[in-house]
Amino acid sequence: MNHITFQQDRELDFIGLGRLCIDLNANEINRPMEETLTFTKYVGGSPANITIALAKLGARTGFIGKVSDDQFGRFIKSYLHKLNIDTRNVVTDHTGAVTGLAFTEIKSPTDCSILMYRNNVADLKLEAGEVQEDFIKRAKAILISGTALASSPSREAVFQAIEYARKHQVVIIFDVDYRRWTWKSKEETAIYCNLVAEQCDVIIAGREEFDVMEIVTGPEVKDDSATAQRWFERQAKIVVVKHGGDGSIVFTKDGGSSQGGIFPAKQVIKTFGAGDSFAGAFIYGLLQGWPVEKCQEFGSASASIVVSSHSCSDAMPTVEQIENLIREHRANSSI
Repeated sequence: MNHITFQQDRELDFIGLGRLCIDLNANEINRPMEETLTFTKYVGGSPANITIALAKLGARTGFIGKVSDDQFGRFIKSYLHKLNIDTRNVVTDHTGAVTGLAFTEIKSPTDCSILMYRNNVADLKLEAGEVQEDFIKRAKAILISGTALASSPSREAVFQAIEYARKHQVVIIFDVDYRRWTWKSKEETAIYCNLVAEQCDVIIAGREEFDVMEIVTGPEVKDDSATAQRWFERQAKIVVVKHGGDGSIVFTKDGGSSQGGIFPAKQVIKTFGAGDSFAGAFIYGLLQGWPVEKCQEFGSASASIVVSSHSCSDAMPTVEQIENLIREHRANSSI
């Protein structure tokens, strides 16, 4: 049991909302970006990656967002189409906004960084009037990405989407996705992320992201259980606290908790993408009605596969790949 009830008579399982951008991952790994000469292009952005992860797992997915009126924007929409992700609410910007870029540096498997270009980006130009109520009411769940709250008019579009979701009993999932380059201050981040989190059924964030959210609510507790309890006093039924290489803890409103570890990767290439792949597979498990422990295991196995690949979106695994890894791990553990 996972304490989440989805409306089963829906055309879509899941809708992602927020950032659609381009990842440019360094081809020359084990060296600083100053010495990197070539990059490979992928669709990126945390909500995009999570939606892609669910699509590759077989979920019926859609997306709400905005792309630039250029080659990058067309590349993104084409990629989503190929995965059968419904893009009827992916709007094309006509103001001259550009696609956000994320250049990745891979100095070592554990020393990775991301250089983001987020000025005048199309995804933050999404307007409240462009969010389609009819599209949202077709879904079982919608994921809100915290980055979409960083500025107007995207900020208002998020609150419009939440209003439609609540009206039509669509489960709301919040991935805090804190990117400091996009925000003016941590206080601004905390205010708007708190306003959204208190209306959501599932909250997913790293420990550091929860710490940022607690800046404006009193003393920082930095205690996972206390953090979860705070959100259970609002709307939340499940709170997921990610701890990177130390795994995750999932709390449920009935007082339950599950400590999850990580799956050893055969070859770690980079660390980024692990959180998105975990979230996508975890949400997939919730949609199947699995207990949170199984959702957590599925997410951890998915993350292990993605950190072993050069890409994030392209590397999102299938159900079969994840199940094979879990079986292999169990077999090795029993030896």
